[in-house]
Amino acid sequence: MKILHEAEERHVLTVIVDNEAGILAKIAGLFTARGYNIDSLTVADITENHAVSRITIVTHGPPAQIDQIHAQLERLIPVHKVIDLTEVGPYVERELALVKVAGTGDARVEALRVAEIFRAKPVDTTTSSFIFELTGTPDKIDTFVGLMRELGLVEVGRTGVVGMARGATGV
Repeated sequence: MKILHEAEERHVLTVIVDNEAGILAKIAGLFTARGYNIDSLTVADITENHAVSRITIVTHGPPAQIDQIHAQLERLIPVHKVIDLTEVGPYVERELALVKVAGTGDARVEALRVAEIFRAKPVDTTTSSFIFELTGTPDKIDTFVGLMRELGLVEVGRTGVVGMARGATGV
């Protein structure tokens, strides 16, 4: 007997929720209870009166699993809307990273040169280290971090993905 494995797909989900205590725990619990992985998670208040938040979740799995995640998120009481940006059409996604690199001499010069190519901005400088601020797609940040590993990478902090559908309409 052969077990067929469906191809895993990466999906960026935007979930609009009431800004109330425990909602993030409910959503994380939904993923945990079913053994689904969250690759990235960001949350931000999006209204003036602090009543509604936007949660962006990056996950992966076969199409049937993604459909199940979508349906289960929509059933949660404080959830207003679930949008799979990956399926609605063109969208923009970005992530912010702070990358600390230590080095002197040629390694320091090379780190600055690479940072300039990636449009990473030095936000802290000492005689022996830099902290660079970089925004872009997760792939761009992964590439930058990989290059900095060879030049004295010390530490990386990443925000997680934020995404938004292109065009004039909003969620």
